[in-house]
Amino acid sequence: MSYKNFPMVSRVMFGRGSFNQLDEIISAKRKGRETPFIYYVDDVFKGNHWLTSRISLSYKDKIIYVPTAEEPKTSQIDEYVEDLILEFSERPSGIIGIGGGIVLDIAKAVSLMLTNPGESKDYQGWDLVKNPAIYHVGIPTISGTGAEVSRTTILTGPERKLGINSDYTPFDQVILDPELTKDVPKDQWFYTGMDCFVHCVESLNGSYLNAFSQSYGEKAFQICKEVFLSDNLNAEEAQDKLMMASWHGGMSIAYSQVGVAHAMSYGLGFLLGIKHGLGNCIVFDHLEEFYPDGVKLFKEMKQKHNIELPKGVCANLEDEEFDIMIDVALSLEPLWENAVGKNWKETITRKKLKALYLKM
Repeated sequence: MSYKNFPMVSRVMFGRGSFNQLDEIISAKRKGRETPFIYYVDDVFKGNHWLTSRISLSYKDKIIYVPTAEEPKTSQIDEYVEDLILEFSERPSGIIGIGGGIVLDIAKAVSLMLTNPGESKDYQGWDLVKNPAIYHVGIPTISGTGAEVSRTTILTGPERKLGINSDYTPFDQVILDPELTKDVPKDQWFYTGMDCFVHCVESLNGSYLNAFSQSYGEKAFQICKEVFLSDNLNAEEAQDKLMMASWHGGMSIAYSQVGVAHAMSYGLGFLLGIKHGLGNCIVFDHLEEFYPDGVKLFKEMKQKHNIELPKGVCANLEDEEFDIMIDVALSLEPLWENAVGKNWKETITRKKLKALYLKM
C-alpha cells in the first residue's frame, strides 16, 4: 500500500481584523524593488475604501481587479500570466488573492503558471505540475468553498472543467479574517456555505472515507448545521464559525474526494456557466437517491432561509448539449468511484444522468 504525502498550508492566521497584518507578513518575502507583489482582488471591492485602503503598495506592486461574474478559464489564467511577463522584468515576489473561490483559484493558478511552461489547460488533472509555484497568499472574503486550503484550482478549459490538482497548488500563507465576510449578499452566502455542506455529505458518504477525512468532515458538517439551522448564533459568531467550516470542509477532501453533486455541477458550469456553489445546490436538491439524509437537511436549510433555486435550467437544451454536460460529468472518474464504488459504470449510465439533468 502506497500512501500519498499531501502538503498543507504552511502558515495560517485567524482572527477578526487579522487582514491588517498582511503587509507585516509578506514584507519578509519581498525579493527586491523590481519584484512586485501582485494582488488579485474581487472586483466587488473596487472603490471599497474599508478594504482597499489596507492594501499597502510599494515599488511596483499592483492591484488587479478580477471580474467574478464567470468562473475562471484556462485562457484567462494564460492571459494574466502573459501580462505579468510582459510588464515586469522580474518574476513577482508573490501573488495575493483576496476574494471568494474564483479569485483564490486564480491566484493559485497564476502562481503555478509563472514557474511552469506551456498553457494552463495542459495541467488540468492530477499531479501534472513539475515546478513549485511562486509564493502565494490566500485571503477569503466569503466562506464555504474550501479554496483557501485545498490542493486544487478549478478551471474551465476548452474541453472540460477540471482542477489543477498538485502538491504545489496550496497557499503558502492564508489569512482568515471573518470580518471580511460581513457584506456578502444572503443568496451568495447560502450557495457558498452549501458548497461546504455538500463537500461534507459527499466526503462522509463516500467509499474513499478514512479517519483523517472523517474527522474534518464531521466537524465541518456539525458547524454547517449550527450556522444554517440553529438560532443561537449572533452574526459575528456565525461568520467566525462558517469560516472554520470552510477550512475543515476543504481539509476533508485532501485525503478523500467529493461525489455526485460536484461531478454533475461541473457539467452545468462548463455548458451553462452556472457558478459552482449555485450549481451544487441545483444538483444536490435532486440527489435523494444518493444522499437521502443530506438532501433532507439541505431542504430544511433552504426553507429556513427562504432560498428559491432557479428551476428549468436544463429545460430547453438540445440532445447535443446534454451530451456535453454528461461527458464532463463522466470524465470525473474519482468522484463517481467515491460516490458509488469501483463498479460505478454499471449503474451511472448516460441515460441516468440525462434523466437527472432533466429534473433541473
